[in-house]
Amino acid sequence: MTDRTTRARTEFRGFRAGDGPPLVAAWCRSAPADPITADRFRNLVLLDANFDPAGLRIAVEDGRLVGAAYAVRRLTPLHGTDLEPEQGWLPFFFVDPEARGRGVGRGLLTDALDWLLAHGRTRVDFAPYTPNYVLPGLDAETYPEAAGLLESLGFRTVDEAVAMDRSLADYAFPAEAGRRAAELTALGYRFGTPADDDLPGLLALAAVHFSPDWARAIRECLLNGAPPDRIVVARDPSGRLVGWAMHGAYESAVERFGPFGVLDEMRGTGLGGVLLHLVLERMRARGAGSAWFLWTDRESAAARLYRRAGFGTTRVFRVLRREAGR
Repeated sequence: MTDRTTRARTEFRGFRAGDGPPLVAAWCRSAPADPITADRFRNLVLLDANFDPAGLRIAVEDGRLVGAAYAVRRLTPLHGTDLEPEQGWLPFFFVDPEARGRGVGRGLLTDALDWLLAHGRTRVDFAPYTPNYVLPGLDAETYPEAAGLLESLGFRTVDEAVAMDRSLADYAFPAEAGRRAAELTALGYRFGTPADDDLPGLLALAAVHFSPDWARAIRECLLNGAPPDRIVVARDPSGRLVGWAMHGAYESAVERFGPFGVLDEMRGTGLGGVLLHLVLERMRARGAGSAWFLWTDRESAAARLYRRAGFGTTRVFRVLRREAGR
């Protein structure tokens, strides 16, 4: 049961100047499996085009920051003009271990949900917010108390995502992938680093057939100075761009694989496997010790392809949703 005296000393308010350092410190104490640095917090949250200080709800007890819950809605469209007026997100929340067990987490989340509802957001997802998500969802194995709290507030699992990785210490381009690459090349397919003039087509392929956020990630990666040879594109015999794979697109992390996409009609041809291994080969040549990514659908064709390439599951995330009135 919540201690009413303690709750009376807990203030919930929006983010203010000066909250950043204690928030980062409290985050790292609260979620040691997912720590954050000041520069990542600045880049992913404070400099996000959709950041509203009032939506970053802060819990304070006796002048000490003891928790936070980030509620966000679109102020800038991800693509086109769609502001997704019914949709809100909770990319993260935490409570300092010393403040747990007295209703601070429930108070924070309720406060954040009320803030979103006051802005017309009747559907709230935890946590796959783009462009700047921290984690794809909730790792219930690592954070069982958070899972129980979200469930008690009406959140339900709508999808599961897996994070995967593989060591590149002993990586060598597989003979099978090499044979398939040669066969496709003989049929007229071409693989290589995109030229500058290829980039508009690559961005269109990513935005239209996959995700506008993937196009954004590719664009920002290159604008921030990443070399184009982090990307391998594939063209069919007619010259049409039909897929690509890359690494280092997010936060300049060169060991982070993706985004990666192949047109549906090309699946089953072995094209995806060739692209995957061409990029892993380049990563190994650059000295990367591993390849990892944060999420793919658990039972997707992509997940099966990754497993065949030696990737293993590192974590499982629940994508959660709450709809007002349900």
